[in-house]
Amino acid sequence: MASEAIVAQGSRSPSQPVSEHPARSAPGLRMLMLTIVLILGGVVLIVVASKQSGATQKVLIGVGIAAFVVSSILLRGLTAVVPGQARVVQLFGKYRGTIRESGLQWVNPFTDRIKVSTRIRNLESAEAKVNDADGNPIEIAAVVVWQVRDTAHAIYSVDDYKHFVTIQTETAVRHIASSYPYDSRGSGALSLRDNADEITERLSAEVRDRVRSAGVDIIESRLTRLSYAPEIAQAMLRTQQASAVVGARQVIVEGAVGMVRMALDKLEEEGVVELDEERKAAMVSNLLVVLCSEQATQQVVNTGSLYQ
Repeated sequence: MASEAIVAQGSRSPSQPVSEHPARSAPGLRMLMLTIVLILGGVVLIVVASKQSGATQKVLIGVGIAAFVVSSILLRGLTAVVPGQARVVQLFGKYRGTIRESGLQWVNPFTDRIKVSTRIRNLESAEAKVNDADGNPIEIAAVVVWQVRDTAHAIYSVDDYKHFVTIQTETAVRHIASSYPYDSRGSGALSLRDNADEITERLSAEVRDRVRSAGVDIIESRLTRLSYAPEIAQAMLRTQQASAVVGARQVIVEGAVGMVRMALDKLEEEGVVELDEERKAAMVSNLLVVLCSEQATQQVVNTGSLYQ
């Protein structure tokens, strides 16, 4: 029986986290005026009691002291809420609601009021060194714009919601960096460098899922640093330069071939000169050398016949 009780207790589901709801409160200015009236009334009673004697004096003094005690208790219930902040009201360890309305508010004087900022915040993650999907070490960092959405979750669901957001953001950045290659290298696949908008959208979605339990909403996220690690940066730079040279050469060759074809067609169309296949091949070779060479070519004048 004891073992069954232990198993039943261990399998009991945890209590559901509380959600934010408005706390009961009253306008603070009214309560402040009432407190001032009580204090002034207590002072008047004490002054009047000093001119009396016997039981009347004791009664007046007792009522005056009671007015002071009540006023001090009422003063403890006054809470100033500035814009961009909220107060989580807690009574004997139990959540009683949240005050979001700015101004002077009055709540149960025996409650604890926990200050929670609801302003929009920026979080810049630490620079992380991660291997991308191709196994290349890269350095990456991001900035996340976030805001507390549910104050009850922020206070009661996690130990420290600020630290929680920081750790989960860094975890999401590392996971995103290791899930995609740094450069697609012309393959058309999703990469960190070539698809920044898509990557940041996926980063925001992942961070949002990770911090939802803390009552935090992610507004946006952006990568602030993305580069190869220093130990491979030079090698990757040479690779990128080689790819750029190959691409430029491809464009030059395509243009040169088009110009040669146009020249041959023009010569044949206007009948300027008749060339056999061997002479055409020689002309194509010479034109490609002239058009594709990086340096100025040296002209050679043929003083013999066409075939010498």
